[in-house]
Amino acid sequence: MTRFNARATARAICALAPIALWSGAAMAQTVLSDLKVPVPSSGAAASTDRFVQRAPGEPTHPDTNTWGYDVKTGAWRHPAATPFVPGPYPSSGSLDFLDQNQYALNTKAEAYHPHVVTTNHSWQTIFDFDDRRYMYHYYRTAYKIYDITDPRDLKVVADKKLNTRAGDRAFGPMAVRFSNSLNKLIAVQCYEVPRFGLINNKYLEPEKVKTVREMPMLRGFAIYEVTSPQFDQWKLLSETTLDPEKDAKQQPQQGSGCIDVPYFNEKHLFVAGAPDDSFANTEYTSVLWSGAQLAYDISDPAKPKKLSTWWVPGQRLGEEAEYAKNPRYGNRASWLGARMPTAIPKPPEEGGKYGYAPMGGLGMHVIDISDPARLRSVGKVETPVSIGGTEGDNVDVTKAEKTGVVYFSGYPLNDDCYEPYKDVYAIDVKDPANPKVIATLPRPTPPKEAPFTDYCQRRGSFGPKRTGYWTNPGTPSDKYLIYAFYNAGMQMFDVSDPANPKIAAYFVPKMVEPKINLDYSDPTHSVFIEWDRNLVWVITNHGLYAVSSPLLGAPVLGMAAK
Repeated sequence: MTRFNARATARAICALAPIALWSGAAMAQTVLSDLKVPVPSSGAAASTDRFVQRAPGEPTHPDTNTWGYDVKTGAWRHPAATPFVPGPYPSSGSLDFLDQNQYALNTKAEAYHPHVVTTNHSWQTIFDFDDRRYMYHYYRTAYKIYDITDPRDLKVVADKKLNTRAGDRAFGPMAVRFSNSLNKLIAVQCYEVPRFGLINNKYLEPEKVKTVREMPMLRGFAIYEVTSPQFDQWKLLSETTLDPEKDAKQQPQQGSGCIDVPYFNEKHLFVAGAPDDSFANTEYTSVLWSGAQLAYDISDPAKPKKLSTWWVPGQRLGEEAEYAKNPRYGNRASWLGARMPTAIPKPPEEGGKYGYAPMGGLGMHVIDISDPARLRSVGKVETPVSIGGTEGDNVDVTKAEKTGVVYFSGYPLNDDCYEPYKDVYAIDVKDPANPKVIATLPRPTPPKEAPFTDYCQRRGSFGPKRTGYWTNPGTPSDKYLIYAFYNAGMQMFDVSDPANPKIAAYFVPKMVEPKINLDYSDPTHSVFIEWDRNLVWVITNHGLYAVSSPLLGAPVLGMAAK
């Protein structure tokens, strides 16, 4: 593998002529780069295991003859099962440089902004305030606020670093929406015990487990009135722990806290999380809790009221007989429990009856939400075991009301495709008691001009992440579904015929920007879609792209019409 030479790379960058952003018609377009960035030296693949403590029952490394790149066909065969491997795992066929070409089909980059919060994951939320549009771009220890009223002229409003070790509260996943009943802009922010970086292997580190269980912090959510674009000027209305035996000030609290971006409407809040330490039956080595689905009444945001908790039998201590029925039982690798809150296409106040709960390796459950005080499962879909990586992370419900189809997916965790591919399943939910998989979205393939025949060769991770969040403003397209796809950038699928989905467009940026960073593990880790402006924000390890597509319509480069 070529050794990275930062000085030589810097000279090469300076020698490059500026490359204009594509402004062509609806067609395929590759922006070629003369720069080949050597892959930073990280040691042999086997050396990554030096940093991982393995417990009995974890998946073993598969025979090298059973997976990898086929030189004759140019195709990639994914392994059947793998352990978690932090860092690169190159094999025959992997590039020894980081591809700096940009590939586009039916898309145009309206702007690029070199702003990064973290290189491999971040959240975004967008809201309007005083006739300006703002984006929060954040992840736990840092947040940035942008004025994106003109997406070509993004302005940084705030850039905040947080010292969580010194007592700053981590900046958790949040959502912002206008409450018509209160005539106020309301935000709900979740706080969760960190899943990574504290425990390497819970089966072998009892002292670390004890430390995490006793960690003093709010394990729940806070509700704010948004009184300014600036977070530190918001009015705190309430703080609520998910622990039913504590109030927000009592410590230590039990459970995981509130997992990922919460969903709320005029009256109800839905969150994922483990309310106490009995929700412990999950295999994943660094996670102590199996998340449930919870509902709250927040009609008075100063006094949230717990309504109900729903979980899959087997998630709690004492339910081991049910737990043992899952084929993932004992594998020391699968995430079992909620990854995100129940996805709700239509709130109960407006007559909505069903939500869709992504429960990791426990499948996707159709939940009757018509009475949030009595959440109940009416149907479920179980998908094939897929380890390593994350199963059952996200449900997209933007097409549910019109087509009766939702889209359920996990995402990769290992680099270099060293795990089973993570399919996106199209699930027909017209009969809520009998949801069924009717298709999987096509696996993206690179254009013929690319210096590789399969995205697994491009390095980093490859597979679906999410379709943004329920806070994506505007009315979602009836026809198109848009995913972040890591090293395959942004992929847009035509799902007008749900049983025969097709790739309709894509925007695949370069792998890294050496002047910013060389962390190539998760190149495009998020999309945030402004349906009301026909824009897709493609969030990468080297900045943000504002991308348009003629398939969505002409982009609105100012404030959207109200």
